[in-house]
Amino acid sequence: MSTGPLVVLIGPMGSGKSTVGALLAERLGAPYRDTDADIVAAEGREIADIFVDEGEPHFRELEREAVAAAVAEHTGVLALGGGAVLDASTRALLSGLPVVYLSMDVEEAVKRVGLNTARPLLAVNPRRQWRELMEARRHLYTEVARVVVETDGRTPEEVAQAVLDALELKSA
Repeated sequence: MSTGPLVVLIGPMGSGKSTVGALLAERLGAPYRDTDADIVAAEGREIADIFVDEGEPHFRELEREAVAAAVAEHTGVLALGGGAVLDASTRALLSGLPVVYLSMDVEEAVKRVGLNTARPLLAVNPRRQWRELMEARRHLYTEVARVVVETDGRTPEEVAQAVLDALELKSA
């Protein structure tokens, strides 16, 4: 019997990892876990506050530790923060797991997230910064993903079904 998560969702902020992850967990009759939520719970403050107070390098260390713990402990659906793939040890840890990259373009990101100020990495020029983030991360997402599921113009339910189909998983 295999251990580790049934599904690991990666992708940029606003791609629907949390929403789709919860739907997948419900359909699979499995627990759901989000490493960003794990960090917030452990630190007792929002991610934006960690960025401001401690800086991005400190947050990335917390994220690396949260992902390692979740991959080791969790057997359901796991959603990772958008920047988790920046860490080489995290990418190595994801090797061989059922990783799904939820992809989207910048126009879809604008519709979903509004590229608002609650996203610390998008505080100044949101569209340009989102594009730059994606240029830096897209190849990392595709490197670790077993499958890529386009989310543009799809409902969370349609994306969840596409993930199930792509991984050949059956609903509970």
